[in-house]
Amino acid sequence: MNGANQLELAEKAYSAGFEYEKRYSGCAQCVIAALQDVLELRDEGSDAVFKAATSLEGGVACEGDGHCGAYSGAVMMFGYVMGRERDNLADPEGIRKQTNALAQALHTRFIERYGTVICHGIHRRVFGRPYYLKDSAESDKFKQAGAHVDKCTAVVGQTAGWAVEILFEAGKLR
Repeated sequence: MNGANQLELAEKAYSAGFEYEKRYSGCAQCVIAALQDVLELRDEGSDAVFKAATSLEGGVACEGDGHCGAYSGAVMMFGYVMGRERDNLADPEGIRKQTNALAQALHTRFIERYGTVICHGIHRRVFGRPYYLKDSAESDKFKQAGAHVDKCTAVVGQTAGWAVEILFEAGKLR
């Protein structure tokens, strides 16, 4: 990470997430890509996590009633960084609980900022109303309202930045 400090990395993660969402959309994958880049975690394993997150956008498959994709992507990367291994399913070290603590910290930040981790609830907070993204007319309105200009882009950026901060606070980054 080239000796960067927590604040610098969090700001870089924010910017990378914001730009990925603006250019490509797909909130979960954009958070993952930002964290891969900023934390220098790009490898076969993290690329598999990225691929697995494909349908997590828009509250899972653009349904809106599931968890925010940005939130999901960050939680997936917490698991990638420190989650329990398949060969250690018994987990006597309590790695699952430690990883859950990271996700809980992110959950707390979402509740404080948006009042929810659910996509449509975040839409209400950010846009003033939810959008059903599977409907093309609603999707067009969503885009016209600034989804990929300054709304969802900011949520993705913020989430990537928070993930970096949480990893630092947990002592997982130096």
